[in-house]
Amino acid sequence: MVALCSTCNKERAALKRPKTLEQLCRPCFFRALEDEVHATITSCRLFRAGERVAVAASGGKDSTVLAHMLTLLNARHGYGLDLLLLSIDEGIAGYRDDSLATVKRNEETYGIPLTVLSYRDLYGWSMDEIVREIGTRNNCTFCGVFRRQALDRGASLVGADKIATGHNADDVAETVLLNILRGDAPRLARCASAFTGAGGPLPRVKPFKWTYEKEIVLYAHFKRLDYFSTECVYAPYAARGFARDLIKDLEASAARPSAIMDLIHSAESWTVCLGDGGGDGGGGGGSDAAASDGAAAAAAGGNGSAAAAGGGGGGARRPRSCTRCGYLTSQPVCKACLLLEGLNSGLPRLGIGKVKGGRGSAAAAAGGGRGRGAERAAAGCGAQGCGGGGCGEVGAAAAAAGAAAAAEAGGRAGRPPRRAAVIEFESEGATR
Repeated sequence: MVALCSTCNKERAALKRPKTLEQLCRPCFFRALEDEVHATITSCRLFRAGERVAVAASGGKDSTVLAHMLTLLNARHGYGLDLLLLSIDEGIAGYRDDSLATVKRNEETYGIPLTVLSYRDLYGWSMDEIVREIGTRNNCTFCGVFRRQALDRGASLVGADKIATGHNADDVAETVLLNILRGDAPRLARCASAFTGAGGPLPRVKPFKWTYEKEIVLYAHFKRLDYFSTECVYAPYAARGFARDLIKDLEASAARPSAIMDLIHSAESWTVCLGDGGGDGGGGGGSDAAASDGAAAAAAGGNGSAAAAGGGGGGARRPRSCTRCGYLTSQPVCKACLLLEGLNSGLPRLGIGKVKGGRGSAAAAAGGGRGRGAERAAAGCGAQGCGGGGCGEVGAAAAAAGAAAAAEAGGRAGRPPRRAAVIEFESEGATR
């Protein structure tokens, strides 16, 4: 006997909803998921009428469903949002070029304007070039830092008030687990919030915080949305994959089928005490609504604290402008500039803290001075802020080390270096 939908009791059930195990027909499933996302948006106060929201669009299932659903809910519930698509071209051949074609089709489907920024334009390097320089072991560190800053730069460029990302409940749970394994207390204090980054260049919101990845896939499939399903070619080397596998194993076992929700709820209730670098400590995930209110107060020039705006992770360093590129950071020099410093000097491991014996040591030269970065150092690129990374500030010792390494690698320093574009970050007054 065919089961009927447990909601309407009229239509044949088309699926068993992974989150609630309800037997639902397609229309009832669509409405249930849309209502769930709407409840997250309203209860966490993620948006305010009149805001310009940049939807981070990769062409994958999450960002495609997010663009579709925000367009739908914006019209259905009268959010009053000005939506736009923002894509980052990392320069991964055979992957990002194909996914961007999907995003461009969605631009036409939903009538949302699209802006595309590339790593090459922002930093002078494509991701494929970076991987050739550093290998696959730490490539996700570079890509994660560069992509985050690129989204902020792009959103500022188009005058957005917030960035909406397609991070789902699975992603949030994986991030919680990764931060536990890394002992990263500052990030652990805020990673479960649906509203983050209020103390940075632009706030970020996660409307899919409580939405299972499986249900997003089902929604995209039954709605027949146009999305790109191929995984990044460098993803198998990411540490996140181990956290994902562990959670899936827990879910599949009878011991903890609700592992995803358990991790998120646990992170929300934790109190994270930060050390000397972070003050007296603070709450855990905090209230998403309080985070939103704190951000609004800060934007209006009110007295909302950075801790409240950041989602309860009090004790974080007050953001300042990077001395090289102007990007908001908790340190004098932002992480992207440090990574670029290593790449442009021929010492790519410098930016991730893997060089021993000082910047200009022989060990550093042997361990990192190779490839295109070494060519730049050998050619004497001393331009202040090269690629936003200030490669000239590495110093003569590091440049000499890179040149020596390039010579050992076969005299590849003969080719002229390509200077990266210098793009300063503007947090206010950005033009479209």
